[in-house]
Amino acid sequence: MKVHAIRTGSVRIKRAQVEGRGHGMERRLEIFADRNWTEWLPTYTWAIDHKGGVIVVDTGPGAHLLETGTSLHPYIRWEVAFRIDREEEIGPQLRALGIGPRDVKRVVLTHLHMDHDGGLAHFPHSEILVAPGELRTASGLVGRMRGYLPNRWPSWFDPVPLEVAAESVGPFAASRQLTEAGDIVAVTTPGHTADHISILVREGDTTLFLAGDTSYNERLMLEGKVDGVSPNERISRATLDAIRRLACTRPTVYLPTHDPESGVRLANRRSVGNVEASSTATWRQHATTPPQQPS
Repeated sequence: MKVHAIRTGSVRIKRAQVEGRGHGMERRLEIFADRNWTEWLPTYTWAIDHKGGVIVVDTGPGAHLLETGTSLHPYIRWEVAFRIDREEEIGPQLRALGIGPRDVKRVVLTHLHMDHDGGLAHFPHSEILVAPGELRTASGLVGRMRGYLPNRWPSWFDPVPLEVAAESVGPFAASRQLTEAGDIVAVTTPGHTADHISILVREGDTTLFLAGDTSYNERLMLEGKVDGVSPNERISRATLDAIRRLACTRPTVYLPTHDPESGVRLANRRSVGNVEASSTATWRQHATTPPQQPS
């Protein structure tokens, strides 16, 4: 089994989105008030070359997001910027690795934000897995009002519900095996969105944690810092707490989508460092409960 880190262009967002300011609705509105942008951040997707078939985790953005009139939603118009060429999309990059469209058995989406599902058009022959609650949140006119882009999904898009069971994996209460061997597992990691999921890849004693947007970088996870868009701070902190507890029990390579260090961290199998000290300080500051199973 081999895991490929594929950088599909870059994104800039407001700093108040990366690390939330304030609480409740104030935290979410602060993104619009903030005038400070991040540097260009990577958008990583992951291709797991498994003996049972290639599994792709997230599809990255598509160059269509650069088109004018993508959405009238204020967030999309003023709070995010993309930089991606056609050759940076996931399809051409997979072909460069010798992976064709029919080689991809499954595509698993951590959530349905535009920088994670914008490359769906490259996978017409693959099974697409999405958490059912996430699909409900993102669909239709209401989904567009929330900032999703269901109008940009391919006409054939008909995902398979990624149903989880109450089978714990470490500190995560709900999971689903994606391979017969159980070496690739989806776990519920609500926070950034209410039904966000992450993928665990087991390599011997080490876990590769394909984290989606559970946090924007490793430091924020270690410090228990909630981002600016998570709908529920308590649940988001509980998920970050669960990730730290996993990293305390086994070597864990934490791989968020927009962390500039994720590619290097994967290549070097660099596990989370100083997790015990960071976790102790954070646990004392925030009393958390286990992440809830998505509805």
